[in-house]
Amino acid sequence: MGVFQRFLFTVLLIVGVVNSERSDMRFLLDNATEGHSEEYCAMYDICGARSDGKVLNCPLGTPSIKPDELLSAKIQSLCPTITGNICCTEAQFNTLRTQVQQAIPFLVGCPACLRNFLNLFCELTCSPNQSQFINVTSIAKVGNNLTVNGIDYYITDTFGEGMFESCKEVKFGTMNTRAIEFIGAGAKNFREWYAFIGRRAGLGVPGSPYAINFLPVAPESTGMKPMNVSIYSCGDTSLGCSCGDCPLSGACSSSALPSPPEKGSCSVRIGSLNAKCVEVAVAIIYIVLISVFLGWGFFHRKRKSSPVSRTKPLINVPNGGIIRRTNSQKDENIPMQMLEDVPQITNGVQLSIVQGYMSKFYRRYGTWVARNPILVLCSSVIIVLVLCLGLIRFQVETKPEKLWVGPGSRAAKEKQFFDNHLAPFYRIEQLIIATIPETVNGKAPSIVTDSNINLLFDIQKKVDAIRANYSGSMVSLTDICMKPLGKDCATQTVLQYFKMDPQNYDTFGGIDHVAYCFQHYTSADTCASAFKAPLDPSTALGGFSGNNYSEASSFIVTYPVNNEIDSEGNGTKRAEAWEKAFIQLAKEELLPLVQSKNLTLAFSSESSVEEELKRESTADAITILISYLVMFAYISLTLGDAPRFSSYYISSKVLLGLSGVLLVMLSVLGSVGFFSAIGVKSTLIIMEVIPFLVLAVGVDNMCILVHAVKRQQVELPIEGRISNALVEVGPSITLASLAEVLAFAVGSFIPMPACRVFSMFAALAVLLDFLLQVTAFVALIVFDFLRAEDNRVDCFPCIKVSGSNAELEKGSNQQKPGLLARYMKEIHAPILNIWGVKLLVICAFGAFTLASIALCSRIEPGLEQQIVLPRDSYLQGYFNNVTEYLRIGPPLYFVVKNYNYR
Repeated sequence: MGVFQRFLFTVLLIVGVVNSERSDMRFLLDNATEGHSEEYCAMYDICGARSDGKVLNCPLGTPSIKPDELLSAKIQSLCPTITGNICCTEAQFNTLRTQVQQAIPFLVGCPACLRNFLNLFCELTCSPNQSQFINVTSIAKVGNNLTVNGIDYYITDTFGEGMFESCKEVKFGTMNTRAIEFIGAGAKNFREWYAFIGRRAGLGVPGSPYAINFLPVAPESTGMKPMNVSIYSCGDTSLGCSCGDCPLSGACSSSALPSPPEKGSCSVRIGSLNAKCVEVAVAIIYIVLISVFLGWGFFHRKRKSSPVSRTKPLINVPNGGIIRRTNSQKDENIPMQMLEDVPQITNGVQLSIVQGYMSKFYRRYGTWVARNPILVLCSSVIIVLVLCLGLIRFQVETKPEKLWVGPGSRAAKEKQFFDNHLAPFYRIEQLIIATIPETVNGKAPSIVTDSNINLLFDIQKKVDAIRANYSGSMVSLTDICMKPLGKDCATQTVLQYFKMDPQNYDTFGGIDHVAYCFQHYTSADTCASAFKAPLDPSTALGGFSGNNYSEASSFIVTYPVNNEIDSEGNGTKRAEAWEKAFIQLAKEELLPLVQSKNLTLAFSSESSVEEELKRESTADAITILISYLVMFAYISLTLGDAPRFSSYYISSKVLLGLSGVLLVMLSVLGSVGFFSAIGVKSTLIIMEVIPFLVLAVGVDNMCILVHAVKRQQVELPIEGRISNALVEVGPSITLASLAEVLAFAVGSFIPMPACRVFSMFAALAVLLDFLLQVTAFVALIVFDFLRAEDNRVDCFPCIKVSGSNAELEKGSNQQKPGLLARYMKEIHAPILNIWGVKLLVICAFGAFTLASIALCSRIEPGLEQQIVLPRDSYLQGYFNNVTEYLRIGPPLYFVVKNYNYR
């Protein structure tokens, strides 16, 4: 009997506790529904939280309270309609602000829509008259506290209709689709949107932690009134939206858009040829100029052939000497004494004042160099070697944005403003897997098959397994990827329709589930990605037309990775370490795996372009070295005399040519060293172009100097020959080199960093090359000619041969000209001197010049990335695939400053 009594007592106790809990809930519900009046709350404070961290309100019907000034200012910044007393604590308001922040990026493009959307939740959370339109209908116990589990939200259809109309056309620029697809599951009217907003969200899913039932009419017996704050139209001038987000706005529909200016330029049709007006104008100018030139030529020839003009004028020389030029005889060798006395006259031509002074200078300078070759050589080389010490700080700029965009440009400033105030655009790591057409011009088959999706799972498994070593720590994709809504990476791939889990493939329905998600990716819960957001098929597929996603011929897998403003920061370095491992995996494992399935693979990372530019700069070092060796061999052959086996080992100029090439290299290194010392980074263009450019200019001047010395009379001492040679060619070399230096110096004012830095480096390199040629190289010429006159072997000047074995030519005033010199004198010059040939040459080059000017208008501006990359780079195929398959373009920024967003 005692046992029965104890059992009965236990049952009664349990029933009593249950009834007590029910009475508590009933009391709270009654308490929450009794005070439906102004300045009264239906929910106040936070009494618990779900297992996923979402907080739950307390079902307490209490009078509204007056907040402190700081909290009031915070609420006003987000909810300007809430004034005076409030029905929320600071913790509730912070929760509200955190939750609506997820929707702001979708609606920020239309301020009116965003304001309506915020008012909906501001009134729900903090309105001082909350109890007039909020009724708590369900309560749940969390821990030891009772929390809100469901409410009725009375709100007018006018507000709902107005909010939906202001938001239905708002675009989410990042995904190039309507924002309602993401925050409203593609709702077609405000009731469907309410149903989506009021749905109780599952654990870990964005949304409301309790059910919200939106009703348009409140029961009369309760005394409640639907919420109906002011609604803003998207065409409102105070909070207006763009015509793209609000096409029905009066401002957009009343005034037609101005017709865009026609791009077509003036053109003239000549038969089947459609020529631009500038081309026709240049052609007319050419015809007029040629007609005038030919008329002048015939008139001048007729006048020249008359007997009066047959006698040649005489050139008076100040010392009384007369140089005559007749048709039958030319004095090619003016006596040295005459040149020394009259430096302003060269071959019977009166020099300008500048050339006269330069000739005087070079005569004295040449004599001094010939007498002090060691001093000149050592001092000039030492100065350049000092400049080369700056190579210790040598750095190469390979970041594309710093090569082609000036730091002071508008684009750079606006991007910097955007990055500093928000965040830099995330880093992109991408794979593109595509099918191969069966025929050359045939259509590629669909890639959306069971086997290909399973292949995609295998690839994803390998990518997830990547572990990159950075400073002793292992970096994986989950450590660096962008996680916008949770702990999962925002990877853009069709595998998101299976929550990135291969075990879900058969469970969800395989390929049929993929086809279903292509059409319902914004509304179906089973199609939501692992990172809790819809996945637009156009971001993960390519090679389809319209919305026929099932016909896609390529998978596009994109891994967004967090980015930092500081390119040298720890986060950037961790990402770069992972990217190197990612590219290595793609080359060594993924590419053979994909090719074995008869598919193609293209891949890239954020740092790929930079790394490929670095690789190209180092790979071209061999090409540059070979070109210098070839040029050295060419100079060695052309600087020497006509080959004669018996004396060639003396008359050759191999050592002189090698020394000249080394001087050219020193000028390039000196230029790079100087700018490196002052902190200017080199570029790929400098490494590839300037060595060849300076080599071409340097070789030209070296040949001119050596042949000028060889043309002098051998009876003159070496000082006289060097002096006369510099007088003959020094002014020409100087003026030509200065013109080249100035031409490159003007390019240093170009705002594009790559062109500006190239011009600076090239100008200094050409200047140093010229200075070394008229100093160090002239000194080397002195040494080489002294070596030859002393019968010493080229390349081995310590070895001297006897005069009888040298078989040097004696008795001639000049050395025997080479083959090229004889060709120019005996063939080329006589032909070019023919009157008809002169006219033909001038007409041809005039036509070429004017045609080049006219066709400049057909040059299309732009710089394709493929051009600056090596031809064997894996990025060549990637950029081709991006052009063919990718539907999502680069980010578009609109930077607005000094605007009041309230």
